Amino acid sequence: MTKYLFISGGVLSSLGKGLTAASIALLLESRGLKIAMLKLDPYLNVDPGTMNPFQHGEVYVTDDGAETDLDLGHYFRYTNAPISRLSNATSGQIYDAIIKRERRGDYLGKTVQVIPHVTDEIKQRILAAAKMQAHTDVVLVEVGGTVGDIESLPFFEAIRQFRHERPRDCINIHLTYIPYLKAAGEVKTKPTQHSVQMLREIGIMPDIILCRCEEDLDEGNKDKISLFCSVPKECVIDVVDVKKSIYEVPLNLNKQGLDDKICHMLGLPAKRADLSSWEKMLEKLLHPKGKVVIGIVGKYLQHQDAYKSVFESLHHAALANQVEIEIRRFESDKVLEEGDVEKIIQGCDGYLIPGGFGERGWMGKIMTAKYCRENKIPYFGLCLGMQVLCVEFARHVLGLTDANSTEVDPSTSHPVISLLSEQKGIADLGGTMRLGAFNCLVKPGSKAEAAYRTNRISERHRHRYEFNNLYKDQSEERGLHLTGVLEDGHLCEIAEVADHPWMVGVQFHPEFKSKPTDPHPLFRDFISAALEYQRSKR
Repeated sequence: MTKYLFISGGVLSSLGKGLTAASIALLLESRGLKIAMLKLDPYLNVDPGTMNPFQHGEVYVTDDGAETDLDLGHYFRYTNAPISRLSNATSGQIYDAIIKRERRGDYLGKTVQVIPHVTDEIKQRILAAAKMQAHTDVVLVEVGGTVGDIESLPFFEAIRQFRHERPRDCINIHLTYIPYLKAAGEVKTKPTQHSVQMLREIGIMPDIILCRCEEDLDEGNKDKISLFCSVPKECVIDVVDVKKSIYEVPLNLNKQGLDDKICHMLGLPAKRADLSSWEKMLEKLLHPKGKVVIGIVGKYLQHQDAYKSVFESLHHAALANQVEIEIRRFESDKVLEEGDVEKIIQGCDGYLIPGGFGERGWMGKIMTAKYCRENKIPYFGLCLGMQVLCVEFARHVLGLTDANSTEVDPSTSHPVISLLSEQKGIADLGGTMRLGAFNCLVKPGSKAEAAYRTNRISERHRHRYEFNNLYKDQSEERGLHLTGVLEDGHLCEIAEVADHPWMVGVQFHPEFKSKPTDPHPLFRDFISAALEYQRSKR
């Protein structure tokens, strides 16, 4: 029978519930259990697809085309759990489904209320997550936000009911914050006590309390939390800030026996966790044999999580090359303001331009691509970064000085990047892009084929504008090779500059499919090319 593990958060946000949930899932998988994961988000947006990256961070895209919360990226990187649109549910989706049923008359004239209609829909989403694969052993459900938030109450009520209906199959893990007051020279447990009290008022008793803190908790504070929160002392576990990498978290939790306690509470097989591959990966990470410096030129770099998967993929690739990585961030609009590109961004072994939308910072990215092409510096363009590569090449190699993307200049005389005919006239922004996994055919002898070691790949997309094939022939003739094409179609998926050591742009988002134990091949080869460039400068 499937078991359910609910993870809530208290005191404040950004404690790392998603990372903690992914770490727990990794531990359970390492014991041979089949895991499914679900993120419940309390905001009323149907999905994060139209939300500002400065507010929400990156939008993570699944194979089936769902725009989801960035925590699903953690789930993918840490586990082998199936990740799909069933792995994320927002309040907006819940209410949208209910209102549509009400408009169709499905409720036969009944008054539609939060209880039972909203809570029943939430419970159905939890059960649906368990059916993403056959014979799921454990479903981990992460509740977004902080206990006590008004918008989270329907989720917590649904979980209370769900636990009441399945008392032997559910446990709750509550992640809280233990602050250290420097002036007093001591840690404070009172915020945790208040957070647990709020949870208990809702009707949910935590079974395990995870305490996010800067240093290990002493026995006295664990005793206090145990006493005031009615949780056995052995179930009060500290989640100390890691020193080197977030990939240390699962091993730290395992050392404190968290997975043993979960399996005991849920009656799961007490098989020993096999973390050997994770330990080998960490050993490499903690003992690099060199260093590489990569510059990222983007427009959302002020927000730590706006390019979360890109940063993680670069770290995975550095790990594959057995080096540590220094990432330097350059705001693309400031590159344009300063004018001297070389002065602003010099000193890196390679440059990456990630995805994005809109005109801001466009010229700064064009200037970066030109600098990399002319100076033979490794360049990796993701989604918009590929479009930048193509427009820069058209302007400065083909001589089409007015070349542009119609997203930036709708009246350009040379729309090298343009809107697909089926996208024209669409007013709604949410969920109307080319989303999800598409197959791509890779040209033999290309740098992409050398990386993938196959001629047929599948990658995830999130974009609306495409390379205009009217410019294909003249681009190919002058050395911009379209080395990846949509299977059963003619859309450009990969572009490479021929007379360059490594200048590659991809229309998809490879960062969504990279893991620390299985780095994405394009990121791996990009870092390899950057190291080769670094050696050539000596």
